[in-house]
Amino acid sequence: MKIVIFGASGKTGSLLVDEALKSGHNVIAYVRKPESIKSDHPNLKVVAGYLNEKDKLKSVISGSDACISTLGGASLTKHSREIIEGIDNIVSIMEEESVTRFIYLSSFGAGDSRKYMPQPIRFLIADIMLLVPLTDHNTNESRIARSQLQWTIVRPGGLTDGAKTGNMKHGHVETKLKGSISISRSNVAVFLLSQVTSRDYVNKSVWLYE
Repeated sequence: MKIVIFGASGKTGSLLVDEALKSGHNVIAYVRKPESIKSDHPNLKVVAGYLNEKDKLKSVISGSDACISTLGGASLTKHSREIIEGIDNIVSIMEEESVTRFIYLSSFGAGDSRKYMPQPIRFLIADIMLLVPLTDHNTNESRIARSQLQWTIVRPGGLTDGAKTGNMKHGHVETKLKGSISISRSNVAVFLLSQVTSRDYVNKSVWLYE
């Protein structure tokens, strides 16, 4: 399959690129700085561009089988306007080009998953520490959910640099969690890639942790 990955140079995105290449997919990594991609593979194409360059976005999205976003803001205090605009551009172009499968990496605490968090963690994390990033995720999730795409929103717990174990819990129905939850970026990458072909969570938001 031909998969476009946005945020491919990030910690989770780079693992996703490697996982997709190992699985035999053709990967387009759309990044601002091509030198940030360390992978070298005949099935990897690196395209340099910004999220407001609609012609470039169209050139990589057109003819692809799926798009995955692992985009994330760099600040806990400033809204990521570029990413919010970028997600809107990506979704709109996917609709125009009839590329329907979109996987979006969000975060636990976004949307209705906020109420699954126990107190005082909910207050400390969702309402104080991660308020700005989660607000941005909520904006992006709302745009995606209004689209005509076959989307899946993935909300992992706290990301770690742990090993790929395949040990994951996931679901979309309401759940109550105790204590802190986490998951390795490697496991998140595996799960994101699996959703390209899975129908289990089409047009659903899924929580994910170890």
